[in-house]
Amino acid sequence: MQIFVGLGNPGAKYARNRHNIGFMALDRIAEAHGFGPWKARFQGQVAEGRLGSEKVLLLKPETFMNRSGQSVGEAMRFYKLAPEDITVFHDELDLAPGKARVKQGGGHAGHNGLRSIHAHIGENYARVRLGIGHPGHKDKVAAYVLHDFAKAEEGWLDDLLRGIADGAPDLAAGDTGKFMNAVALRVAPPRSGGAAKPAKDKPAPDKAAETPPEDIRSPLQKLADRFR
Repeated sequence: MQIFVGLGNPGAKYARNRHNIGFMALDRIAEAHGFGPWKARFQGQVAEGRLGSEKVLLLKPETFMNRSGQSVGEAMRFYKLAPEDITVFHDELDLAPGKARVKQGGGHAGHNGLRSIHAHIGENYARVRLGIGHPGHKDKVAAYVLHDFAKAEEGWLDDLLRGIADGAPDLAAGDTGKFMNAVALRVAPPRSGGAAKPAKDKPAPDKAAETPPEDIRSPLQKLADRFR
């Protein structure tokens, strides 16, 4: 069994915030793979289901971001799992919007949700880092992550979430390469090879075919032809 954790803040006020992209990812996985209804448990909302052959619990902590570890630790201990069985989906300032990266273990890089999880279960869990871009200055970060995605961002956001849902069974199976390929196919699909060539590539018309043939009849023949 595995636990997929999405990080965010509870309540409609925060639902479309950049900080809540982890919640959004789990919602899309649950919808795409027919998970059971969300239920209150482990200080959060949980949904149960399967991704391929793996039984997976989706967990959205409702403790607010900076205490996410309370919820994650409680669920992990209940199922007698190890940190290696936990995968956390979270927003990542240091990745360009629409980018995703998978990481095993390591530091929390100042992310409050990860900092809390570190404190409760250690650092040996997997993370799916979901790029939201950086506002440009550290003083702007708090307002930036707690602000809704702009309408202009909805396109890449939807592509990213679809790709995550497509690749979720591969992620659960431990094949991060296939997971990343599934995301890439949504975010940057291959170009179609069947596009029509531009007009400038068409061959030039045959000028010889457009020019009437030269009249090589003699004057006498021309006169005779007029009276035929």
